[in-house]
Amino acid sequence: MIGSNESLGSWQANRIVRHMAPLLIALSMIVLIAGVTLEDARGLLAEYGILAVMVPTMIAAGGNLGAILSARLSTRLHLGLADLRVRDRTLWANVAAIYALGLTLFVALAVGAYTISRLTGDPAVTLFELLTIALGSGLAIVSIAVVASITATWASYRLGVDPDDVTIPVVTNVVDVLGMLVFVAVSSAVLGF
Repeated sequence: MIGSNESLGSWQANRIVRHMAPLLIALSMIVLIAGVTLEDARGLLAEYGILAVMVPTMIAAGGNLGAILSARLSTRLHLGLADLRVRDRTLWANVAAIYALGLTLFVALAVGAYTISRLTGDPAVTLFELLTIALGSGLAIVSIAVVASITATWASYRLGVDPDDVTIPVVTNVVDVLGMLVFVAVSSAVLGF
């Protein structure tokens, strides 16, 4: 909680470390789940090698989109321009922009993955299947990133913790873990694995 002589905008190293250290330890434990999920999906990734190319890009893009939204929300809170209410039109404009970015990125990812698979002589997955996997899991990952960003920013602000200190690690870790689960589930469903 924030003290009477502290503000959310103070850049005191000991305060940032006090907030971040326990959070990073907990998040490190949670992100191990993503690694275990990837290990469990080894058979799927071995049979459809192009999916292994898509995984890091998919997860990184989801985390980056969530980080962008968190940064924008934090900046608006610091400037006193946001209250994170349902009627906040700028909030929804930012969310729409994140979805538009995600849609563009994931279509490009599917087309790029298909091109690589054709160039390497590994057309095991069709363009339609790659588009279905990329858009199905990608838009689900964007939804996870949006919910995590708004929740983490709002919660940290309400608890008196500077959102700039904690939201991005929380959002990227949540997207890493849940994004892997979603990507593997959608890929397995589309390819019947």
